Amino acid sequence: MSKTALIAQLSDLSDRAAAEADSFSGGLGSVKELILEYFGPNGLTAAYIVVAVLVLVLVWRLTKITFATLKYLVLPAVVLAMLGSFVLPYSFVILLPVTVTACSLILLVKG
Repeated sequence: MSKTALIAQLSDLSDRAAAEADSFSGGLGSVKELILEYFGPNGLTAAYIVVAVLVLVLVWRLTKITFATLKYLVLPAVVLAMLGSFVLPYSFVILLPVTVTACSLILLVKG
């Protein structure tokens, strides 16, 4: 695929994405026109790239938070509550909030 064909395809894709997004938000069209007026098509492409990178970073951070929560909160809390229910005279349901609180504090300290 040649460079001009790729740029044309990216431009078409970005126009279709903007048209779909504009149906959900009326302000997006005015922002697009403002960028086109001041910076031209290259500025619009740069704005799309910046937004895509920001979305990717946000998704990556949320994924990291989710796995950290599973690793340092959910699994240890359930395992500790289960072990505690075998050793102590309390049930799993009573111990689970205590272990979740303790593991939450560990997760907060770990950062």
